[in-house]
Order: sequence, then structure tokens, then C-alpha cells
Amino acid sequence: MTDTKPDLAPLPFIDLGAQRRRLGAAIDTAILRVVDHGAYILGPEVAQLEAELAAFCGAKHAITCSDGTDALALVMMAKGVGPGDAVVCPSFTYTATAEVVVRLGATPVFADVEERRFNLDPAGLDAALRTARERGLKPVGMIAVDLFGHPADYDALTPFCAAHGLWMLCDAAQSFGAAHKGARLGTFGLATTTSFFPAKPLGCYGDGGAILTDDDALDATLRSLRFHGLGPDRSDHTGIGLTGRLDTIQAAVLLQKLTIFADEIAARNAVAARYAAGLGDLATVPEIAPGCTSVWAQYTIRVAPERRAELSASLKAQGIPTAIYYAKPMHRQSAYKDFPVAGNGLQVTDRLADEVISLPMHPYLDAETQDRIIGAIRAVLDAGRTRLRARG
Repeated sequence: MTDTKPDLAPLPFIDLGAQRRRLGAAIDTAILRVVDHGAYILGPEVAQLEAELAAFCGAKHAITCSDGTDALALVMMAKGVGPGDAVVCPSFTYTATAEVVVRLGATPVFADVEERRFNLDPAGLDAALRTARERGLKPVGMIAVDLFGHPADYDALTPFCAAHGLWMLCDAAQSFGAAHKGARLGTFGLATTTSFFPAKPLGCYGDGGAILTDDDALDATLRSLRFHGLGPDRSDHTGIGLTGRLDTIQAAVLLQKLTIFADEIAARNAVAARYAAGLGDLATVPEIAPGCTSVWAQYTIRVAPERRAELSASLKAQGIPTAIYYAKPMHRQSAYKDFPVAGNGLQVTDRLADEVISLPMHPYLDAETQDRIIGAIRAVLDAGRTRLRARG
């Protein structure tokens, strides 16, 4: 009989089960409390969560909503974005970022990213505005995405938007809890949106999202729009809105998870540090900007394109999952390929799409399990380097 080595058991990419074992009883009690009091929509837990999210980030207002995509849409609805408007955004991101622009009848202009941290490259923004104007479009705003948990370059993006009369919407769907130069994300630009999808660093038991802002007028407008455009006296709808509320049960779940969130962020950073130490000599590992922190929604390394498929297959055979974000950037996807790209193309975005591969990342990834992952990666990359030297 062949012995099965326990260290070959399949690993989770994100271990929500470990978090459930830690918090399960408290979450069950919180959910039952909502079931008992019966305020399933905009119950007291929603207001409490909004207050705690705002305090956590240092923002004046937090407006919860149905998901991260609606969070983006609500802000742009509040700004009246529509046909003829151009919104600059990266192509190297999830579809939701540009989807909401198109849904409102406006045009996304895809700009390139910088290769060290995967976020919008300030050097390409002038070209994006020129491209928009050449198409007869009016640039009105920018969506800055904090990809994989690392803040965008707000030292450069903020003055650029101010100089060109653009609003800046910060898409922190992957980065809630990160900080830029001592300030937690949620305090930059016109507003910051985030997602509480279960796989996010702070996730609920379904869909959920939030918007953070210091703008009193925007706060009032967003609260109306998420509830069908309902006016203050509740007998008059003062705007065209949507059903964008966060369920009270999801707020109850998030309140419990928020109690351990800072601890989980610290654990994620310890995991990231072990990856960097174990892989930095064989792969291009993520780089943190001075004064910034990441929440490591994904830990994404870069390898030579000819090594990536081999690495993924080898790890899969050993029960180690990987993911590729994003193998096909938005400007190459069927639904978005006809929208404008800045300048002469998105060379860095296209290169990253061929090189990136994301590794298991969560706060409960212990050192022994991570050593197994690192060892498996090193075996493939070392072998590839040896073959390359032999050919040379």
C-alpha cells in the first residue's frame, strides 16, 4: 500500500474556513440577532457598520451599498456621468472598473500601469487625456485602482486631477485597510469605493460594498441614490437611483470580521514577507512604495512567460492552486476592445498579462505550509534557470 503524504493535501487559495473557525460562533450570534429583531433592510447594524468603517479609515462618511460595482456606479451617477464624457482608468484590472462607465453611457479611456506595483502610471495620463479629446470626448474623471492591495500613486495622481479639473474616484475593492503615507485608504479623492465580496481581505457572506467620502453633499446624494433616489421626506423621489442597499445580515457579519481585521492585515504582511524572502532571487516579487502598506488581496509574482504555464501546471499537480489576474486585460476583451487606449498602446499592461501569477494568500497561511509552496515554486524556477544556462 502506498502511503499518502499529508503535505500533498490540496491547499485552498483563500482559506475562509480558517477564519470561520475563529469567528463562527460570534457571527452566528450576530446573524441570529438580526433574524430576531427583524430589521433586515437598513437595520441598526448598518448604521453601526458605517460609523465603524468611517472611523477605521479616518473618513467623515461611510455609505454601505449592495456591492463594489454599485459603489462605483453610485458615485458616478451622483456626478452625472453620461454620454460624451471620458473617464480614465487602467486596463489591468477587473471588469467592474470600466463596466460602470460604459453602463452610464460614458467612455472609458484605458491607460497603462507601472510594472512595479501594477497601478496607473502617472507618466501616461497626459496621453490618455489627449486620446480622449482626439475622440471628441470630455475628460471628467479618473478611476484609480489599488490593485492587489497596494495603494495607487496618490502623490502624483491627486495633483494631476486637480490641475486638469478631474474628479478622482479611488477603487479600493482590493485594498481596503491599506495606507498611503500614513493615511488609510478612504480619504483620497472625491470618494473611495470598496467591495466586501467574500474573497476580499474584509469580506461578508455574500455581496456588499461601501463608499467613503468627506463630502457632505455627496454623502446625502449617495444615500438617496442607493434607495431609488428617495427624498428626505420619503414621499418624493428626488433622483433616479437604484436598489443599492447593504442587507443588515451582511452588516452584522462585517462588524464581527472588523474586530479582527487589523490582526489579519498584520498576518497577511507576514505571509508576504516570507514569500519575498523565499522567492525574491528567482521571480519578480511585489514592491511596496515608501511610506505605504498593502493588504495583499493577492500575492502576485512575475515570471518569464515561457515559465508561467509550466509553473502553474506543476503546482496544480502538487495540490497548490494559483490564479492569473489578468490574463486578458480589458482593452483586449470582446466587450471593451473598441474603446480607446492612451497613446500608442499599453505595452506594460500587455507584458504583465503574460508574466503575472498569483499565489495562495490569506492570514491563516502558516509558515510550514508556505514553505511547501515556496519549495515547489523554487524547484520549477531553478530547473528552468538551469536549462537556460545549459543552452547558453
